[in-house]
Amino acid sequence: MSDFDLPWSRRAVLAGLASTVATAVLSLPSRAAPTPRQVAARNDMVGELRLYATRYEDTLMDVAREFNLGYAELIAANPGVDPWLPGLGTPIMLPTAHVLPDAPRQGIVVNLSDQRIYWFPTAGAAPQTFAIGIGQEGLNTPTGGTTVVRKKERPTWIPTAEKRREDPTVPAVVPPGPDNPMGEYALYLGWPLYAIHGTNEPDAIGRRVTRGCIRLYPEGIESLFRMTPVGTRVTVVDQEAKMGWVGDDLFIDLHPSRSDVDLLEDEGKFDPRPIPGLRERIARFAGPAAARIDWPTVDAAERRRDGVPVRITRSIDTPSEALPIERMTRS
Repeated sequence: MSDFDLPWSRRAVLAGLASTVATAVLSLPSRAAPTPRQVAARNDMVGELRLYATRYEDTLMDVAREFNLGYAELIAANPGVDPWLPGLGTPIMLPTAHVLPDAPRQGIVVNLSDQRIYWFPTAGAAPQTFAIGIGQEGLNTPTGGTTVVRKKERPTWIPTAEKRREDPTVPAVVPPGPDNPMGEYALYLGWPLYAIHGTNEPDAIGRRVTRGCIRLYPEGIESLFRMTPVGTRVTVVDQEAKMGWVGDDLFIDLHPSRSDVDLLEDEGKFDPRPIPGLRERIARFAGPAAARIDWPTVDAAERRRDGVPVRITRSIDTPSEALPIERMTRS
């Protein structure tokens, strides 16, 4: 993808950051990141886009965990960047803004396409979001509704018979500890054999590697575990295209398909395909505002499918653009 495919504001900010990075990386600040500005007056969006200048020792996996991102979503937002050696001062788009899924805003909402959990503590309260890992091909995480039926700190892992047939070296019972793939905390669901839990392999977050369970970073599951009571509603959806309002403007948030995520993991790139019926869905969602939709911006976003929310409604004398971006260099 060339810079000319990017929304104008994103292209300009990336160019600006690239031009200043030579001076920015000479005096890098601590790990602590500045607090981003609020992005929306309405509640269809959480977070804000950010830019980050890599340090010499960074890999994209390091950056993903630091900013609560999954590996695949960070790769999709930064095509052409070497995930293992991005290089000193490389500008990285952090896709830390998310259109909320089309689902009841209650309890835990999981969107498989963007590999994220959205936690709604109470009605009307601002949601929190966590990067996750999900089921691999043939062992997909199910969709639908269920509840948290049990919580367990330091869970014991009991592998399924199928897992032990595939790998006879796996013991019948794995006690709590560093070898336990469930990590330190587990939320068991009403679906037998499925849970939301931690991991002893944080690099798996943002990948399709589980047997259907939902994994979080160790720090993510600890936070979610503390907040989530037994009986919490859990809704799992699979929405590659999300739409939502920020004030009077409509945004879309388009993600790679599950097969595209597999390609991102294996090859570091994918060939985005059109989303059937996307224009019709957007027009219906926009309602009376459909006349303000900037369709070339929609088409460009569909060609990228990079998980970066883009404003698609025009304002008078104002071009369509991506969200404001918080510049995050080390200064």
